[in-house]
Amino acid sequence: MINLNRLDLNLLLTLDVLLREHNVTRAAQRLNLSQPSVSVQLARLREIFDDPLLLPGPRGMQPTVRADELREPLRQALEALERAVSPVNAFDPARASVTWRVAATDYTESAVLLPLLSTLRRDAPASRLAVFELNPGQIKRQAEQGDIDLFFHLREGAPASLHQRLLFTERYVLAGRLGHPALKRRPSLKQFCQLEHVIVSPEGGGFQAATDDALAARGLTRNVVLSVPHFLFMLDALARTDLVAVLPERLVATTGTLQVVDPPVELAGFDMLMLWHERLHRDPGHKWLRQQILGVLGNADGANTP
Repeated sequence: MINLNRLDLNLLLTLDVLLREHNVTRAAQRLNLSQPSVSVQLARLREIFDDPLLLPGPRGMQPTVRADELREPLRQALEALERAVSPVNAFDPARASVTWRVAATDYTESAVLLPLLSTLRRDAPASRLAVFELNPGQIKRQAEQGDIDLFFHLREGAPASLHQRLLFTERYVLAGRLGHPALKRRPSLKQFCQLEHVIVSPEGGGFQAATDDALAARGLTRNVVLSVPHFLFMLDALARTDLVAVLPERLVATTGTLQVVDPPVELAGFDMLMLWHERLHRDPGHKWLRQQILGVLGNADGANTP
């Protein structure tokens, strides 16, 4: 058995060229080395393989049987190494047949993925997009195991081990049906509390949210009459009833079916991030997808943080 520690890449490259040229002088020229240097390397190779490898002949040096056995496996190994260390091919979205797997809530499906779809279908027609329900407690595991390529999550609670990119900072608005008599202008705090509210409770069954905490700090409460697990049902409920809701602005910015005003209580917004694992950080296709998302959201110049 040959001790691989005795071999280095330069020796193998020299052997490959010698087996092609059968001549030390020509091999030295191809390797841009001096003839004595190549002769020294050939001597080391003979010692390592315990074989002359190349013997003097009437038309240059002749390979031994061992050298002939080495020729093709060595060439294949060097070609594989060249492929491994070569620059990654550029990503061609027009021809790429790739499936991207992203995890999102129904809010980020609307705020992020819907604006992206037309770009994907136009510029990457052979691609596919698989959308999974975001499970915050599983993000780190799913990223490490390669189950999900890209996540959309609030800055709060985002795993620090993943790459992060700020997509946007969201604010809250108060919304109700078009023509809602209480939303012709910004309501007073008293009017706001008297309205019938609907909230999204992702875990189901909750009747209190950040708005209620802000009101409680002022000694106030509001009238929450409906709790739903998803925004889609909330939007339909708002359009068909006199219910109102405090919700992210991007969710209703383009609906055209709701009246929107500022809430009378100050509410902190939130940062929406895009998250991905280190294994995909330099992948050309994944980089292209991230750039398209930033482009459609108007955030192509945003900062990247580890």
